[in-house]
Parts: sequence; structure tokens; C-alpha cells
Amino acid sequence: MDAFSLILNVLSDPMCLFLTFAGTFMGLVFGSLPGLTATMGVALLVPLTFTFPKVHALGMMLGVYVGGIAGGAVSAILLNIPGTPSAVVTTLDGYPMAKKGEAARALGWAVMASFFGGFISWGILVTVAPQIARYALKFGPPEYMALALFGLMIIASISAKSLMKGIVSGLFGLTLSFIGVDQITGDLRFTFDSINLMTGISIMPALIGFYAIPQILDTFEEGAGAKGNQSFTKKLNLVNFFPSIPDIWKAKLNIFFSSIIGTFIGMVPGTGGNIASFLAYDQAKRMSKHPEEFGRGSVEGVIASETANNGVTGGALIPLMTLGIPGDSVTAVLLGGLMIHGLQPGPELFTKFPDVVAGIFTTLLIANIFMAIIQFGGIRLFVKILDIPSHYLMPVLIILSVVGSFALRNNAFDVGITLALGLAGYLMSRGGFPMAPVVLGLVLGPMLESELRRSLIMSRGDWSIFYTRPITVTFIALSLLIVLSTFYKSYTSSLLEKR
Repeated sequence: MDAFSLILNVLSDPMCLFLTFAGTFMGLVFGSLPGLTATMGVALLVPLTFTFPKVHALGMMLGVYVGGIAGGAVSAILLNIPGTPSAVVTTLDGYPMAKKGEAARALGWAVMASFFGGFISWGILVTVAPQIARYALKFGPPEYMALALFGLMIIASISAKSLMKGIVSGLFGLTLSFIGVDQITGDLRFTFDSINLMTGISIMPALIGFYAIPQILDTFEEGAGAKGNQSFTKKLNLVNFFPSIPDIWKAKLNIFFSSIIGTFIGMVPGTGGNIASFLAYDQAKRMSKHPEEFGRGSVEGVIASETANNGVTGGALIPLMTLGIPGDSVTAVLLGGLMIHGLQPGPELFTKFPDVVAGIFTTLLIANIFMAIIQFGGIRLFVKILDIPSHYLMPVLIILSVVGSFALRNNAFDVGITLALGLAGYLMSRGGFPMAPVVLGLVLGPMLESELRRSLIMSRGDWSIFYTRPITVTFIALSLLIVLSTFYKSYTSSLLEKR
């Protein structure tokens, strides 16, 4: 049977379409609510799909994946609380836009950017998956180390208000990443004889703690009886929700490059949407004619972040399908789902199960279309969140924060971690220390440390391994360029202020 017939079989199957739609809707709900992630949604869904046909089950799981990543922008823009780790960067400009009365515009662009990012990465997945996967396979410890270093250097770019405070926040995140078992030697570090700390600080409790808890405390401090964000609800203009064709054309380069970054980062195992969105945001800021607006409500920042983190969805499936290597945490769960249904990802998947491959390609595209339709059609429901009084909304968010931090590992200790880091995040935010560098340091710290040490073990202590490999040299050179350009801009701006 040819590829067209296989695709037509999926498109003409009402149950497959319905399950993909249901999965996408479920993913949007999980992504929109702080503490519930796409990873959790897919993990909960895998056992329920055991009796489904292979393509039906995979379509539903991919729907949760796509919807979960896209849905994280909703709470990031409306509440300044990222629904998923990949939506952290969206808060930098999405929430300031909402405070300026442009919540609908920010949400509309988030949906449109999510669709374009997912669509472009789907196109790359379908056309050049084997070639890109072989290229990603060339990544060894030195390349991973250089990629992590490159990501950490972006701290300088996203700390424009105070470079020193951004560096301190990043170092705090790196320090947190050292907690747990040493990945190389197996020694315990900073665990204080606690079994719960042996696995380190999980990203989800940290994310909820640093973003949800400070926001909740700030709202309580402003007044428990006031409405959450009513100050800019009245300025909301749904007419501006749909991006115009000229505006989309104007943002074409941002969309294209952010999609490529998202797809590339997605296909590199062990990275994910949070790293992709940071890199795309930095790239968009450097390409922008108005970089000074980033962090103050720039729609370009929202576009870059949401395009990149949704671009990861297609990119992460490339190594999963062709090599059996998951690109991120969600595809790691999908790997288990595939194996439960008797499918072994790898080259044989394309030869033995062409119907499943065609089903994956088709349902991923359908899920992106459904994601856009559901969000464009349900924007009024999302905007209603803004009218909920704080004394109703905040307790719900507290419950979601506690449940979300507990549910991922069924560990009450994570709830304590969430509350402790939440208090630390609140104190840091009062002192003007940004949260994004902390999360970036926590996410990239383990990769930087472990891959640096593995590289030195490979080379027997010879540091030349970092400047004799082309990919490694490229990332290190880009890292140095970011640092030098940031310090140069900081120096020139200080001279202008003195004048």
C-alpha cells in the first residue's frame, strides 16, 4: 500500500480523528493548568490506550503532547505562571503584554506561533528525519557540553535589567543542580543524609516553586479580595486576537528561525522545549530592530518562545522514530507507549510498520490543526480566568501547585521542596533577581557538569578535545560571542546614561 493510501486511511477514520481531538483537548487542559504537564498527561494516558488500535492510541498520545506544550502559554500570559517548563520564556513578554491590555493579542500570537512551529517541525520530520537523526547521532559528550554552555550564556542576554543579579540567579540554579548523586562517581552531594534528595531537585517542583508560589504570594499581598488581573481585563480587545496576514508576513523570519531552532534542539536527545525557547528568544532579540522592548511586552518574544517550544514536538520524534532515542521527557514516555503496543522504534519501524509511521506523521499534523482550532474557538473561556476574584483563584492555584508537585513522583517531599523554593523565589523576586536564569541553571547544570567530565575522561585530561571538534568549537565560539556582545552593549549603554 502506498503512502497516500495509508494517510487516507487515517483521515477517513472517525474514531482516530475523535481520539486525536480528545487527546489534544486534554493536552491543552493539562498544559494550561500550572503543575500539570504534557509529560504527566501522556503518562496517565498510556495505560488507558492499551486496548486501542496502534494508530488510535498514538494519535491520542501525540494530541496530548502537542496540546500540552501549546497550552502552557495560557497561564504564562494570563497569570505569569508557566503551565509547562517550556513556557517559562513566554512569561518574559506575554505577561507584560497582558498588563498593557494586550492579553488577547499575546494569546492569539501564541496560538499562531505554536501552529507554525509545530507545522514546520512536522514538515522536517516527514522529509528529512533519517538524515537529521544521523547528524544528531554525531553528538558526543564534548558537543553536549558545548550546547549546555551555549544555553547558560543566554543568562547574560535575558538579564538585561541587571547582569549581576542574573548571574547570581544562574549560579543559584547551578548550585541546586549539584544536589543528589554524582553522575560520574556515584558519590552523594548536598543530600544531608536525606534519601529524598538523592535524586536531586526535580524540575517540576522547582518550576512551580519559583513561578507559581511567588505570584500567589504577590497577589495575596496586593489584596485577597481584589480580582486577579482586572486592571487590564477592561482593556482586552478580542478584535486583536487574530494576527493579521501582514503581521504574520512581517514575523516570517522570526517564525522560521525559531522553528528551525526548536526542531534542531528537539532532535538532540536530552534537551527539550525549555532550552529551545531560551535559544530562540535570544536569537529573536538579536535579530530584532527593537531589542530594548524584549522583557517589557514584545510580541516578538512571545512568537520566538512559542514557535520554538512547539517546534520541538516534531524534532523530538526524529531520534525517537529512527533511532529509538527519545528527544525529551514526553517522547521518553511515548517510547514506553510504543513498546507497550508492540512497536520497537528504529529503522525497522519504517519497514515493518509503514501504516504506523504514516499514522504518526498524519495524526501529528492533525493534532497541530486541532490545537489551533480549539484555542482560537475557545479564547473567551480562557479570558474568563482574568475575571475570577483572587480569593477564588488563588486557593485553586495553591491546590494545583501542591497536587502538581506531588503527582509527578507521588512524593510528599516534593511538596516541601516546592514551598521552600517558592519562598526563596518570592524573596528573590522582591530583591529584583530574575527567575528564568535559576531555572536555566537547574536544567542545564547537570548536562554541563557530566558531559564536561565525560569529555575529559575520553581525552584523558586533554582539553584540546573541546577545540578540535567542529560542532563543539562552533557552540563555544557562539557562547563567547554572546558574552562579549552582552558586555559591550552593557558598557555602551552605561556610557550613554552618564552623558
